[in-house]
Amino acid sequence: MLEVSKLSKSYGKTEAVKNVSFTVNEGEIAVLAGPNGAGKSTIIKSVAGLLKYEGKIEICGYDNKSIKGKSMLGYIPEMPSLFPLLTIKDHITLMAHAFSIKEYEERAERLLKLFDLWDKKDKYGSDLSKGMQQKVSICCALITEPKVLLVDEPMIGLDPKAIRNMKEVMLELKKQGVSIVLSTHLLDSVEELWDRIIIMKNGEFVLSKARDEFDKQSESLEDIFFKVTEE
Repeated sequence: MLEVSKLSKSYGKTEAVKNVSFTVNEGEIAVLAGPNGAGKSTIIKSVAGLLKYEGKIEICGYDNKSIKGKSMLGYIPEMPSLFPLLTIKDHITLMAHAFSIKEYEERAERLLKLFDLWDKKDKYGSDLSKGMQQKVSICCALITEPKVLLVDEPMIGLDPKAIRNMKEVMLELKKQGVSIVLSTHLLDSVEELWDRIIIMKNGEFVLSKARDEFDKQSESLEDIFFKVTEE
């Protein structure tokens, strides 16, 4: 479970996020949406522990910056950043060792095969395309078997097969009770995934609702988004 309470973040005199609170329950996929500059990435990076902020963030009851909290968190950034002189296999090994994951080799092989990386496992980070880097980033986040997963624009740069596999992975994680926060502009690509929609504008939440709270179940995510943001 992810719990965010009274989160605020400013850059100089600019308030990027203004006192927002939300919860993502076990086995729930929350889609975080909003126009450019709304504050989505700031929230994701705050939860990931990459920014200083005001407020409280807990991962399964532990502070997000504590060792225990970090051990339960997986993060797939929008822009992958790999070590140029480490191979794909090295990246997975590094993540597993950093989080003291034992007997990870079989899981690593499954993930690399799923994303068509197994035959490329000895390639260096500097030799990979952006799409391949994104796949490695996904595998690195999943090898630790997180309880909370942050996914920032997961479909950008991926080929159709990888997009399909990524969706299937998220649905499987949902069945396992993982809490997922998914930030994206491509709302139609996550139409079959979401349980809760959180829409931001100017650093604030303008809507936070579960799927079953909507009267018109036929409304798409895009319909909901434009109705709220263009009012």
